[in-house]
Amino acid sequence: MIHLTNITKQHGSQILFQEASLQILASSRAGLVGPNGAGKSTIFRLITREEEADKGEISCAKKTVIGYFSQDVSEMAGRTALAEVMAAAGEVTELGEQMREMELAMGLPMEDEEMTALLERYGNAVEEFEHRGGYDLEARAQAVLTGLGIGPDAYQNPVESFSGGWKMRIGLAKILTINPDVLLLDEPTNHLDVESIVWLEEWLASEFKGALLMTCHDRDFMNRIVNRIIEVAGQTVTTYSGNYDFYLREREIRREQLLASYRRQQEMLAKEEDFIARFAARVSHAAQVQSRIKKLEKIERIQLPPEQKVVRFEFAEPPRSGDDVVRMEVLSKSWPQEIGQDRSVFGGVTGVIRRQEKIAVVGVNGAGKSTFLKVLAGQVAPTNGTVSIGANVLPGYFSQHSMELLNPDFTVFETVQAVIPTGNIGVIRNLCAAFLFQGDDVDKRIANLSGGEKSRVVLATLLAQPLNFLILDEPTNHLDIQSREVLLEALQKFTGTVILVSHDRHFLRLLVDRVFAIDHGALHTYEGDYGYYLSKSAQDALEPN
Repeated sequence: MIHLTNITKQHGSQILFQEASLQILASSRAGLVGPNGAGKSTIFRLITREEEADKGEISCAKKTVIGYFSQDVSEMAGRTALAEVMAAAGEVTELGEQMREMELAMGLPMEDEEMTALLERYGNAVEEFEHRGGYDLEARAQAVLTGLGIGPDAYQNPVESFSGGWKMRIGLAKILTINPDVLLLDEPTNHLDVESIVWLEEWLASEFKGALLMTCHDRDFMNRIVNRIIEVAGQTVTTYSGNYDFYLREREIRREQLLASYRRQQEMLAKEEDFIARFAARVSHAAQVQSRIKKLEKIERIQLPPEQKVVRFEFAEPPRSGDDVVRMEVLSKSWPQEIGQDRSVFGGVTGVIRRQEKIAVVGVNGAGKSTFLKVLAGQVAPTNGTVSIGANVLPGYFSQHSMELLNPDFTVFETVQAVIPTGNIGVIRNLCAAFLFQGDDVDKRIANLSGGEKSRVVLATLLAQPLNFLILDEPTNHLDIQSREVLLEALQKFTGTVILVSHDRHFLRLLVDRVFAIDHGALHTYEGDYGYYLSKSAQDALEPN
């Protein structure tokens, strides 16, 4: 469908691609991976013609409809959520109007040849209308919105009333609803909860019939959806047949094979160069020397790609807390409403968080997970009941709003250094690097950072402190897969207590040993890991009340 052939692309002095090629075939499902700045977003922009290649050819089959979802959602205003989503299929709506005009024209007298031509145009229009899902456009828009967490009660809400994260969902719904031939998704799960991610997985697997190319930091999502990985790195593009886990294994095997070939070639070159050096001055060996010089000139030298830097970060041993970290007694929280009774978020919560437990807080969007963490962290007062913090408990709280507390005049390095003033430069730089601030990036001022970068700085400062109780609200947001693995490994080794909300199922599955599920205001405790919670909750859902 889409072919990028021998593409060369340069941004300023940085060469992104040097005669790189890739294909997007009909119905293929591919994940686009590579280090930051390697050119993943440029691939998307080349396909959508937002950018032009310096050299090479980009070909696309005629009438191919491309849908592109990026993190830069355009401004929305003046429509309801449902109308905004349906407006994305403007061409389909226009096609439906043309069909109605042709239907009216068919009732008028006309020459046979004219009628034949009209019927042919009408047939083509109907075929295209059906292909684009024109007959069920509104139903599809409603289903997609609901799947992404915007239910029927919010269809008619003006788009201006939605927050940035919810507007991202509306933007994603627009792209899915147009039912494109090629779907380009740049981090589609960033602003979705687990329920919406699972729905999107199922939709892509069962409903969407076109080709897919996506970037995604959610490892489980990638593994379940894609069957090809396209790696952008080292000025080239490499395709692997398989999901993300297969790609990691295969990449390591290929690298080992390349390294072995490189070593053999280096040994051979050393022998040939040694022979040339030893016999260059001997007339009797002149022919042999010249022959070997020519041989070396023709050899294509094996180039090793740069090593991907893997950063490891370990917590300093935290001070020991008491065995009971938090004790909750008939805890409840309600938010006041303008009209009528207060809205209960959760209620009647009694329980204990014990030392060294790693607990996930789960529940549908809006269930009150973040509010529950805020109450534990002392950020919000409970409406009723008590939260008792145990002996020698040193809590640290992370949320996406913590970035507002950063000093905009500080650099990244200065911000991290402020929380570990006795740390040496190497320790501080290593911690910064773990969250993608390497080299000169540590000298960037907070005021000049993006929201995602600020979020990573806050997480780095939290992990640098001698805390023994971490309260983490979506700590994996804005982190790429490698950084999530660094954080996961650090939290696995952490000897304190952790309670967190996250939509990264891979992260939860490998970390937590207990689950708190908030459902309709009640908190249910599952004394097992995330896999146990999934199977037990599914079993409970099937049992009659």
